[in-house]
Amino acid sequence: MRNTTLCYIEKDGKYLMLHRPSRSDDENHDKWIGIGGKFEPGESPEDCVKREVLEETGLSLLNQSYRAIVTFVSDEWGTEYMHLFRSESFTGSLIECDEGKLEWVDKGAVLNLPIWEGDKVFLRLLDEDIPFFSLKLSYRGDSLVEVQLNGKPYKER
Repeated sequence: MRNTTLCYIEKDGKYLMLHRPSRSDDENHDKWIGIGGKFEPGESPEDCVKREVLEETGLSLLNQSYRAIVTFVSDEWGTEYMHLFRSESFTGSLIECDEGKLEWVDKGAVLNLPIWEGDKVFLRLLDEDIPFFSLKLSYRGDSLVEVQLNGKPYKER
């Protein structure tokens, strides 16, 4: 099982998003995602998110909040524990990212981008400032087939 981090960096009502059009063998091919990646040996979630953000964006997180654990289950890509963070505090200047194109996107427009359906769920929970949560997202192909919030079926409000 993979462990990854994903961080939504916010500035002036916008999220820093990464568009991944490059590799067709990438599970995030042509989708827009937050910033993050896979754990290296011995890393904590906080270590991983800081390293990944710096490597992909050139930004150093000054303060990040660990908001959720997302269990991403896919019939094509396997299972992943995604450690979800949010940050509004950083230093540095954006660099070119070899993983795709970085862009500041209005928070309201993010839901209209090509993103995973489950990302819409946790982005809404982040905006509602729900305390730390556990979210399970199950997919068949690109179709979201099950959502559980804190171990119970989730129905959008």
